[in-house]
Amino acid sequence: MKHLLFIFLLATVMMVWPWQITIAWAGKDAHDHQAGHTDHGAENDDHDKHGHENHQDEDEHGHGGNEEHDDHEYGATEIEQGHAQKAGVIVAMAKGGMISKEIVLNGQITLNRDSTANVRARFAGIVRAVPVRLGQAVQKGDVLARLESNESLRDYTINAPISGVILERNTNIGDVADSETLFVIADFSTVWAKFHIFPKDAEYIQKDQSVRVHTFDHQMETKASIDLFLPTADASSQTHIAIVELDNTEGRWRPGLSVDGHVAVSQIQAPVIIPKTALQTMEEQTVVFVTQGNIYEMRQVKTGQSDGHNVEVLSGLKTGESYVSEGSFIIKADIMKSGAAHEH
Repeated sequence: MKHLLFIFLLATVMMVWPWQITIAWAGKDAHDHQAGHTDHGAENDDHDKHGHENHQDEDEHGHGGNEEHDDHEYGATEIEQGHAQKAGVIVAMAKGGMISKEIVLNGQITLNRDSTANVRARFAGIVRAVPVRLGQAVQKGDVLARLESNESLRDYTINAPISGVILERNTNIGDVADSETLFVIADFSTVWAKFHIFPKDAEYIQKDQSVRVHTFDHQMETKASIDLFLPTADASSQTHIAIVELDNTEGRWRPGLSVDGHVAVSQIQAPVIIPKTALQTMEEQTVVFVTQGNIYEMRQVKTGQSDGHNVEVLSGLKTGESYVSEGSFIIKADIMKSGAAHEH
């Protein structure tokens, strides 16, 4: 009986023991797998952290660099000097000079009264012939009309007293001529610019002062001097009258044109002056383009007094700096084109 019990217990042990070994090894494998997964996760975390840090570094350095590059590209451009010169870009060095303080007068081109003739009949009579037309150019001595005198009943001629253009023809064949003006002839080789001067400015204006005269669109401009400063005032405008005689041999100054007259009344010494052609407006700012080599960079400036051609620079440009004095619009266009291309 004891022998049988011993055999039963031995068989039971032999059946259970392999399962315990299997369970033990399975537990070890699971533990090792979990540990490996944890290590792998740590490596992934390190990798993710390292990659994220690198990405941040790239953002900090790369993107920041791009922003700086964008600013540079918007405010500057690079053009080879030879190409810029061919396009009309002229570079000058900033320096000081004199700026004139001016009074601006409004006026109009009129006939030169000293070279305008009102032609009348010498004797009353009947007009028998009028060989000239309105607007016709005539020479001194040309026949303007033939009349029959009422007193002598003989014909006589009316001749042009000056060379010029017939602006008025107030008679025809068969008319009775008396003391009225029959023709108005004007010599257009010179004309007057008639300027109105407000009382507050009258004390600064005098005969022989230099005047820069130009049309409103600045397409025509010339320099002359005040020939007459009338002692009387215009009744309708309550202004004083100054007369400037202009050469008009080319016929460009036509009576009736409105003009401005700039009279220099004083001068100041400015540390930096530049021509008005150097100025441009970008983003509602007054700018010039400073240059070094092939680089042209936008620079905001503050301007002061101007005499029509030159302008005083109060800040933004120093003596000795190189800037675009002519053709600045070309640089502006190139910068704007580069900015538009970069946005796309």
